[in-house]
Amino acid sequence: MTRRHQGHMNGEQYLANTSPSKREVHDLDNEKTACQIDEIIRAGHDKPYTSRQAANRDGYDNCAHCIGGSTR
Repeated sequence: MTRRHQGHMNGEQYLANTSPSKREVHDLDNEKTACQIDEIIRAGHDKPYTSRQAANRDGYDNCAHCIGGSTR
């Protein structure tokens, strides 16, 4: 898959899903179909990050599909 330039995204590598029931960060350079990135953007739950660590500091867990699930 590819990085996005729609929604709140401007080509950043990491996208956090701000949905209260999800709260996870995705790596768009390793995106998997199960990540459902387009659906996250359509719902307006996309928050861009330039680093996974910054998203983790803000309370987002790692996506089990594209990162591996651990927050550190």
